[in-house]
Amino acid sequence: MISKYQYKNVTWVDLNSPSKEELQIVTEQCQIPGTVLDELATNTLRSKVELYPNFIYLILHFPPKIQAGKMIDQEIDFLIGKNFLITAHYETIDIIEQFASRFESNTEYGKQHMGEHAGFVFYYLIKELYHKANLDLDSVHERLREIEQGIFNKQERETVQTISRINRVLLDFRQALKFHKEILVSLEHAGKNFFGENFDYYLSAITNEYNKIESMLDNYRETLNDMRETNDSLLASKTNRTIQNLTVLNSILLPLTVITGVFGMNMAFVFIKDMRDFFITIGGMAFIALAFFLLFKTKRWL
Repeated sequence: MISKYQYKNVTWVDLNSPSKEELQIVTEQCQIPGTVLDELATNTLRSKVELYPNFIYLILHFPPKIQAGKMIDQEIDFLIGKNFLITAHYETIDIIEQFASRFESNTEYGKQHMGEHAGFVFYYLIKELYHKANLDLDSVHERLREIEQGIFNKQERETVQTISRINRVLLDFRQALKFHKEILVSLEHAGKNFFGENFDYYLSAITNEYNKIESMLDNYRETLNDMRETNDSLLASKTNRTIQNLTVLNSILLPLTVITGVFGMNMAFVFIKDMRDFFITIGGMAFIALAFFLLFKTKRWL
């Protein structure tokens, strides 16, 4: 599907799951070479930036979203010319639709200085994409607070699963954004050559937006690792305590097991002649168990 938006002398074309024919129509109008057309038609594993005579070709991957129970990777291809911006993606990206709605109505961006070329449109769009990533990480912050409460509310076993889910989210973020830093540095050089030195501030601002996300990711991973270590220590302490209690219980029952084993032999015991002697024997066994219990309690093994 092709969506076209106009701002002053700048045209933004958004391609959502475009067909081969739609790609050819758009790329021919903007004089895009066939090699770029082939890359637009398929998913690319790595982000990259390339400078062409009449445009900059940029591929960025953003954190995946869950759709129908599956993790959907969000790849966006940007072709940034002097008077056109082309974005291509193969799944619906909410933040692009929201940006397009505001861009078309001019209610928000009309009050800002969008500049005289498409680089400014790209700048505001990429800021929105990074802002969305920041909001997603804010939800991770709330989950970290839940993990903290679970740990200190003695819900260590339930917390293990929550930690695993949050760790997966952070890994997905890091995997998607791991090439952004190098790509944005290259974009700064390509952008200055293509749009001029006056656009350097906006390119640096894009890098700063990414740096904020990277810093948040590092902080959340460190916090999550600290929480995992704390939770594991508490679980290990509980496990050791359980093993210790079972060992003490076994030590108490061992002499009683020996006594009952002796009396279970097929032989006569002259000192047990009636029920009174039987209850005396049971009382002796109880006394031994109590003595061991008090001993272990004194040693603070219980």
